[in-house]
Amino acid sequence: MTVAILGRRFPAAVTYGVALCAALLLLLLTISAAIVQTTAALALNQQVRESIERRSHYRVVLQRMTDAETAQRGFLITGDTTYLQPLEGAHAEALEHLDALENTQLTIAAAAGVARMRQVLEAKFEELDHTVALRRQGRTREAMAIVQSDSGRELMRDLRVVVEHALDSESNNVVDSLDAADEAARRTLWVIIFAGALMLVVGGLLVVTVRNAMAELRASRDDAEAAHRRALDEIGAREQAESKVRQMQKMEAIGQITGGVAHDFNNMLAVIMSALQLAKRRMDRGQEGAAGFIDSAMEGARRAAALTSRLLAFARRQPLSPTVIDVNRVLGDMSELLRRTLGETVELETVLAGGLWRVHADRHELEQAILNICINARDAMPDGGKLTIESANAYLDEEYARANDDVTAGQYVLIAITDNGSGMSPEVKLKVFEPFFTTKEVGKGTGLGLSHVHGFLKQSGGHVSIYSELGVGTTVKLYLPRTGLAEQSATPAPAESEAPAGDPETIILVVEDDARVRVLSVAALRDLGYTVLHADGGPRALEILAQTPNVALLFTDVVMPEMSGRTLADQARASLPNLKVLYTTGYTQNAIVHNGVVDADARLLLKPYTIADLARKVRAALDN
Repeated sequence: MTVAILGRRFPAAVTYGVALCAALLLLLLTISAAIVQTTAALALNQQVRESIERRSHYRVVLQRMTDAETAQRGFLITGDTTYLQPLEGAHAEALEHLDALENTQLTIAAAAGVARMRQVLEAKFEELDHTVALRRQGRTREAMAIVQSDSGRELMRDLRVVVEHALDSESNNVVDSLDAADEAARRTLWVIIFAGALMLVVGGLLVVTVRNAMAELRASRDDAEAAHRRALDEIGAREQAESKVRQMQKMEAIGQITGGVAHDFNNMLAVIMSALQLAKRRMDRGQEGAAGFIDSAMEGARRAAALTSRLLAFARRQPLSPTVIDVNRVLGDMSELLRRTLGETVELETVLAGGLWRVHADRHELEQAILNICINARDAMPDGGKLTIESANAYLDEEYARANDDVTAGQYVLIAITDNGSGMSPEVKLKVFEPFFTTKEVGKGTGLGLSHVHGFLKQSGGHVSIYSELGVGTTVKLYLPRTGLAEQSATPAPAESEAPAGDPETIILVVEDDARVRVLSVAALRDLGYTVLHADGGPRALEILAQTPNVALLFTDVVMPEMSGRTLADQARASLPNLKVLYTTGYTQNAIVHNGVVDADARLLLKPYTIADLARKVRAALDN
């Protein structure tokens, strides 16, 4: 880039560099002149102060000698000792001022004058002391004879001459310094005027140069804006096309999920409705066999609940109850179940690492994830094969984390599940975590197994990766973050069939805004033997608690209109601190579940639930 100066073009970088250097040099010149002048002024001030101080010393020495001589003569004439007061200490004080003069920077002539003053001073004080001593001895005539001689007068005259010469010399030095300072100030002024004029010239040239450059830049800016507008138009058209593609992909995914959910739920609802209708017809006719149909309906309901749980896991919204667990122990406890599930044609080998770190995760969900992967591996080996499960400590570094956006670098516990089955193509591997995507035949898979695994790992802060080759096999690696917490001893869960009975003296308040769910919950608790009150919301529940303070347990939904379950529990415990609380929900993210993890101080019963689940949770809440 070039700039125009006085009709000629020069390289912009060189031109601005030269101008900047010239300005800096002129500025340095001005600053240097100012510094020199300031230094000279400071030196002059220091010289003036020192001169004033020396002049003061000279005058004090002369004054003390004069006072001492006057005191001597008064005492010699009158004999009154009070005249001697000015003489006392005058000698020492005069010597102190002479010492102070010698400690300052004196010229050779001034130093000689001070030395002469010291000689005269000593001689004069010797005369004064001698005459005073004679007068004290009564030898007044001898003392007066010494005074009337010219020796003392000559000493005082010599002292005055030396002092006056020193004072004149100090005055002349100050005048010379002032003249030198004035001359330096004049030189500095001319330097500043010269530098200022040059800076004005350089500044004028820079103004012209910058004005020309700005005109060129404005022209370039206009060209760039036009190009930018053209680019924006192109980007807008591209974004519209990409948006249409993303919308098509989104609709395709939603359609795939909706179709899968609708297909599975319709099948389950058909089982539930048909079984319940058949059971009702048998019961209306008084025939036996209704229990079998009711069991079929319960099985369909459980399958629907499992489908919902898997969908929540894929969306990372499934409430978890993580604990500190030993992965090796989990794999050891699952080995028998896995052997039965895989069958005799699949050889299972487990390789457990020593010194394995602990993890903080939901054990049930981890077991379900491992089981889902093992079932997929079994289906990939229809003629049999080998399945290897390994555990190890692993470290995912920054490079791996950069290559995988959803991974945080750090220490993990690895669970690797490897089969020697048919393997996956790259196209299939890209879609394995999508919900309802499956390569199995119709009716042999929901397509939610690996999506459930993916959601559970992400919700637990972990990572899942798949390595596969067609005809060779597949390895699924589960990474769970290491924890420093101590492992907790697991308490055996009660058997599914256990349904602890209730006590009629125990009053439970059920709060549920859905009337059908409330009716069934109340009926179930009464069937278990409890005394049950119910309300359709928080305000009504608080009124009941105010009227019935002996309620033992508040069984409340979390998400309700007007007042949430957590708010209701907090207000109720403000007046009834011993009130036990059991929450229920199908799904929530607020007071009970934070980031998909159940609060440590809250008991939660997930919908849908069986009467046995309700009985155990209520008993646990009451006994806590």
